[in-house]
Amino acid sequence: MEIKTYDFAVVGAGVSGAWTAYELSKYTAKTCLLEKENDVAMGATKANSAIIHAGYDPVPGSLMAKLNVRGNALVRELHEKMDIPFRQIGSYVIALNDEGEEKIKELYERGIKNGVEGLKLLSKEETLAEEPNLSDDVRGALLAPTAGVCSAFEMSCAPAEVAENNGVDLIRNFAVSKVSDDGDYKLVEAADGRVVRARVVINAAGVHADEVAKLFGDDSFKIIPRRGEYSILDNNCGGLVKHVIFQPPVKFGKGILVSPTVDGNILVGPTADNIDDKDDKITTGAGQKVAFDGARKSVPTVSERDVITSFSGIRPIGGKEDFILGFSDADKSLFNVSGIESPGLTAGPAVGEYVVEQLIKNGYALEKKADFDGNRKVFRFNELSDEEKNEYIKKNPLYGRIICRCETVTEGEIVDAVRRGAGARDMDGVKRRVRAGMGRCQGGFCGPKVMEIISRELNIPMSEVTKFGGGSWMVEKD
Repeated sequence: MEIKTYDFAVVGAGVSGAWTAYELSKYTAKTCLLEKENDVAMGATKANSAIIHAGYDPVPGSLMAKLNVRGNALVRELHEKMDIPFRQIGSYVIALNDEGEEKIKELYERGIKNGVEGLKLLSKEETLAEEPNLSDDVRGALLAPTAGVCSAFEMSCAPAEVAENNGVDLIRNFAVSKVSDDGDYKLVEAADGRVVRARVVINAAGVHADEVAKLFGDDSFKIIPRRGEYSILDNNCGGLVKHVIFQPPVKFGKGILVSPTVDGNILVGPTADNIDDKDDKITTGAGQKVAFDGARKSVPTVSERDVITSFSGIRPIGGKEDFILGFSDADKSLFNVSGIESPGLTAGPAVGEYVVEQLIKNGYALEKKADFDGNRKVFRFNELSDEEKNEYIKKNPLYGRIICRCETVTEGEIVDAVRRGAGARDMDGVKRRVRAGMGRCQGGFCGPKVMEIISRELNIPMSEVTKFGGGSWMVEKD
């Protein structure tokens, strides 16, 4: 078996790992991105609030504060260039009592120290004038205009795609199970026996980061999985609030929020429960009740009757009150990017920058590429005018064949989703990229056709097409 040699192996293709690979792809060093699942963004990045936080919450002087504010600026700078869906709608932290009023003042002062732009304390009248559906108990709010909402999936998919287009090897289904020495390199072995060789391993394995660290003899931290349950409301509720609505932060997180999504729905959640099983993403009636009871303190009219789907996600709590970022004391070939809890999604682009800065600071000479291309454009047929659609169909007839009627997704777009960098390899991968199967029929009409396209484009039999990788085959195998 051939063992490929790299300068850097990044473990985990969530938001931190993807942006680290993106930054490393700007240099001539050889880099691989190892992901244990069949697609990017399948862990904590896949299921969260999808909020781009302003940066008033983290403790001043912490890495979390610095990288939150820098990450927010980078998202606002790069989202158009990299075609990451993002809406800068701003956020409110509302005060509902005396304690809340004191807390938003404290957050305001903290935000000023962190360098957050545009913060403003609003009166009750100013708050309700902008958000009339809030509780009449509201006494005021902290406005953070640089906050927004995004596609959490695209916050990993976009940098992973750009990284792969610029020479990074994305290696899927690579669950790191063993690490050994090979001179100045590490041999990193997957559970299925595949091996890569790397000078430095960058551990961005999310809730499993402590397990990866232990393979290097590093037991300096333990990841606590914290499950959060969410509900998404029908888009007919889209006008319920205009901003991300927070209550003051609590011990286990930023509390229950009510927020628009980037697609025009309303999001309610999350709960916050420390659990033992890092893969336990169940949703519960009790959890949903906690989420809606909390949400109604902010927006009394929010209702379970409008729920179209619910989900839960796992946050990796590192127990250090800050991100865990740096070379391991146990093994200097290991760089931990761990404990990346909220605001980790926002901080992702800045985390990538920080990792490269630290590599250079510690003696790794990195030479910039002359031909790096950081641009990315996703073709969305349904957003074109009729004239533009006709022109594209003339150039490529596949854009004239509608596969998903509910979401108006064409065969050309599905083919693009499979062929592009960090492309789809399964049914859910297509769904996340182009929304085929997200409509009212939930794939009942388009599912078999999407399977045919995946089978054709990947040159695999239909029996090998999966829903989300592994053994999730769509048809019975012989």
